[in-house]
Amino acid sequence: MSEEDITAHDTPVTPELGVSPGLGPGPGPGQEALRVEGISKRFGPVTALRDINLHVRAGEVLGLLGDNGAGKSTLIKIITGFHRPDSGRILIGGQEVSLRSVAHARSLGVETVYQDLALVDELPVYLNFFLNKELTVGPFLRHGAMRRQAVDALAEVGINIPSVGAEVRALSGGQRQAIAVARAVNTAAKVLLLDEPLAAMGAREGGQILRLIDRLRQRGDLAIILIAHNYSQVMDVCDRVNLLQHGEITFNRPTAETSVAELLELVHAEYRTA
Repeated sequence: MSEEDITAHDTPVTPELGVSPGLGPGPGPGQEALRVEGISKRFGPVTALRDINLHVRAGEVLGLLGDNGAGKSTLIKIITGFHRPDSGRILIGGQEVSLRSVAHARSLGVETVYQDLALVDELPVYLNFFLNKELTVGPFLRHGAMRRQAVDALAEVGINIPSVGAEVRALSGGQRQAIAVARAVNTAAKVLLLDEPLAAMGAREGGQILRLIDRLRQRGDLAIILIAHNYSQVMDVCDRVNLLQHGEITFNRPTAETSVAELLELVHAEYRTA
């Protein structure tokens, strides 16, 4: 049986966008996708997070700012099911959940793209797109189906890759980041966490990722939390900004009602009083 015979008669098994196997259809535009209330976390004598309250709606991009050691990584790991909080609760799509693992959080629609991207340089784009979720018939990989679905999914979010058969190592940093983001949202994603997606990128590549984030926002069915250090980029693409300092959210305001200067002053004031 040829690959074309295999792929011609199979129904693609990729989940539809916006549909979660855990909690049903994703939230509509403007509806709350994620809320954390009173989240605290200690590691021995160290308090990493203290009474964190955070929320984000479908069609909204929330910028999460904070210096190294502020607690951003711990908060991300709690939202993604890696750590369990000592107190507080998490609601996804308005329903309280107790996240048991990263896999459990993903089944409920929480996806994360980390700085390392988890891409395999030696594999082509389409196999990276389906990494650990390959389409198969018996022992055979459905290469044709995966190629077609990768092309369609990338096109849907406006990503132009010359060939999905190209090895990832041949792509630019911006293209690699875009593939990782597209792979994350081509699932049942309701909430997408982007961990420093613009780090070590030039202005042109950073601009490509900001435009991708804006396109995902316009879909209206996805809530995005953007973790970043660059305040100007956050102001360009985010609807609202939270500032995390010493394990606490100290600032929560729409970006239209603040400025880079105000955010910098808040951070500088922290060091002046330290």
